[in-house]
Amino acid sequence: MKFAGLVWSNLKRRKLRTALTVLSVLVAFLLFGFLGAIKQALVGGVEMADATRLIVRHRVSIVQLLPVAYEARITRIPGVVSISPQTWFNGIYQDPKNFFASMPVAPASFFDMYPELALPAAQMQAWQATRTGAVVGRALSDRFGWKIGDRVPLVSPIWPKAGASETWDFEVVGIFDATKKGFDTSAFYFRQDYFDEARQNGKGTIGWYTVRIDNPANSAAVAKAINLEFENSPAETKAESEGAFAQGFVQQFGDIAVIVTAILAAVFFTILLVAGNTMAQSVRERTSELGVLKAIGFSNEHVLSIVIAESLLIAALGGVLGLGFALLIVAAAAPALATYLPGFFLPAKNLVAGAGLIVVLGLVAGILPALTAMRLRIAEALRRSA
Repeated sequence: MKFAGLVWSNLKRRKLRTALTVLSVLVAFLLFGFLGAIKQALVGGVEMADATRLIVRHRVSIVQLLPVAYEARITRIPGVVSISPQTWFNGIYQDPKNFFASMPVAPASFFDMYPELALPAAQMQAWQATRTGAVVGRALSDRFGWKIGDRVPLVSPIWPKAGASETWDFEVVGIFDATKKGFDTSAFYFRQDYFDEARQNGKGTIGWYTVRIDNPANSAAVAKAINLEFENSPAETKAESEGAFAQGFVQQFGDIAVIVTAILAAVFFTILLVAGNTMAQSVRERTSELGVLKAIGFSNEHVLSIVIAESLLIAALGGVLGLGFALLIVAAAAPALATYLPGFFLPAKNLVAGAGLIVVLGLVAGILPALTAMRLRIAEALRRSA
């Protein structure tokens, strides 16, 4: 742009005012990035849900148990490809504050059901050969410094162990990673057969089944067939897509998308007023200079472009710095929050949306002052300076 030097000089005219406006924009985009990461962590499970997976739980609540005998009956329903049982264990490690997702599963069927998780073949073999073995996610192992071969004692307030000791002792035989960014690696999995054998009560039951179907288009039909299979039984089921199941948990916190949008709308409206006022003051202070520019040959379009460029530059400086700081803060905080917010990261789509907001903010904040400058008459502008 051939007027870049002029645009930059105009912004440096009132350094403190420009700096404060840029800082305001920076804070707005920092908040935009941080809230975007929080939203991703809370609703990311819905977005990453596999359309070929169903969750089958008790019709009343997920805390109600289902018989293990249901597995064979569900497997026979047309459209069902595979099935894997899970139960919420609620293990606590050393201190009540050290709780995390812990569940007994069937090793082979579980990892077949979730290709988003990767466990080395040798570690899978070790797990299948070790009755008290457990595999832990990378984020969880990093949190506690666990490594393969470590002994991990857990206590469950839900599932007391049979016998005199309340402690469940496990051996870490594997550490799994995620093949998909944002997928949870803060969980602890151990063997369903050992759990059923060693628990004090509830033998022969599980928490829920994850079911893979052959065609996502048949999801509703297969879910209905599963529910009909157990209709009027002592433990009726509720089968739903994995996405709907995840959405149910998210809605317990409220409509996250609406909350985040409302906060950001308020923030950006305020910043729009601040940036617009800055540009309007700048134009008023330079009325005579704008008149001189027009007198020496600058067209109305040139004057309009210069003012718009100043507004865009302020928005770009604050916006790029804000998004950059947001990326750094989110990346630094992600390891510490991995157990509580496993999907805490700033998605690329948010950065693209942020870039679009920078342009919109710059244009909207600058358009009225720019039109005012463009419409100035030379004689009137020069007369004001007299």
